[in-house]
Amino acid sequence: MIGNLRADPSKPINYQADEDRLFVRSAARAMHVLSAFHHASGPLSLSEIATLADIDRSAAQRLVHTLVTLGYIRRSADDRGYLPGLRLLDHTLDVLRLDPVAQKAAPVLLDLRKNIRERVDFSLYDETRLIYALRMQSKRETFYATLVGHSVPTFCTAGGRAVLAKLPDAEAREIILRTTLHKYTAKTQTNPDSVMALVEVARTDGFAVVVDEFVQGEVAIGVAITGRDGRPLGAIHVAGSLAEWTPEDFIGQASPMAMEAARAIMGGL
Repeated sequence: MIGNLRADPSKPINYQADEDRLFVRSAARAMHVLSAFHHASGPLSLSEIATLADIDRSAAQRLVHTLVTLGYIRRSADDRGYLPGLRLLDHTLDVLRLDPVAQKAAPVLLDLRKNIRERVDFSLYDETRLIYALRMQSKRETFYATLVGHSVPTFCTAGGRAVLAKLPDAEAREIILRTTLHKYTAKTQTNPDSVMALVEVARTDGFAVVVDEFVQGEVAIGVAITGRDGRPLGAIHVAGSLAEWTPEDFIGQASPMAMEAARAIMGGL
């Protein structure tokens, strides 16, 4: 799955725990059990959950039982493993409905989608990745590509380069250097200096453009959403097919509308 970047459930759960008296290890273990599903392609067994969450099987059994009881994990229909529970969707809704940027972005992006008639997405910035919070599909999209919570790298996506352009050079480079610079297509730029040069272009233009670098046959424009302090909060993405657009025509059509949408969102923050 392209760009399936997720938080790493294998990070030590006792990170700085000895120095932090407020850190609750049992709560961290429960979150790591839920994070075990990040890269799953189907139901997980108890042993698989223990391995992926980096805890022993006995602890996994107790935590899974607790989370099943509370509705945050469920047995699969064939009773051969476990799946995330439906009650997790309540928390997804809380994130989106209470996030001030997502609140302002939704009506603006609806108007943008009506005008451009191509895929429009809004993502939230998480340093090495962007996490999609709103997705408005075009006729070409697959089911997976429309899911909220899907994440993509900052270094080779239009939205990602747009947010990196809002950071000081040293900070942007540091983020690029700790990213796995995977070659998603033959045209993906993986040299840090080349990526930084494209970030500088985005800084000058006020938007970033990616052609064939992340998704084959796609041209995408990204515009950063920043807070009052100028720090990036997220990005607008607009994408079109190279079978229907030349890059120049798409940039000419989409970039003014995307930048206007970004100004409207930021003006309401």
